[in-house]
Amino acid sequence: MAKSKDKDIKTNAMRILEKNNIEFEINTYECDEFIDGISVAEHNGQDPEQSYKTLVTEGKSREYYVFVIPVAEELDLKKAAKAVGEKSVEMIHVKDINKITGYIRGGCTPLGMKKQYVTVVDKSAESWDKIIISGGRIGSQIILAPDDLVKVVRGKFDDIIK
Repeated sequence: MAKSKDKDIKTNAMRILEKNNIEFEINTYECDEFIDGISVAEHNGQDPEQSYKTLVTEGKSREYYVFVIPVAEELDLKKAAKAVGEKSVEMIHVKDINKITGYIRGGCTPLGMKKQYVTVVDKSAESWDKIIISGGRIGSQIILAPDDLVKVVRGKFDDIIK
């Protein structure tokens, strides 16, 4: 299970992984406010290509969708819409992140949102043994196998970046 004894940093996302018997590691770093994922990866000596960010969109149907892509990449909205069977999707406004997901900008993870939204992880994740995602709060990361992430969020892999 988690390789941390620090109870203070256990997030809902980590509890979900434990409940599902998913192996993961926790990495914490000092940070009080949002900084971009590339800077976080560089600060932590991690490969930005192995670090993934969580983006939330809204489809024409008014449904929300979650996309997990490398931090240095950009979501292709046309590919994303196709991946979830929508005519189009657009990014939600930053001010709505907490209301929709329960997380704040910089601490959003696909695990343990207020609702389980359809989730798509970019297929590039399949080339890694482990990927790094937000741990559910600023200053915390979860390192896990991409297949385990897709399994626990009941998602899928697809080509969704530009």
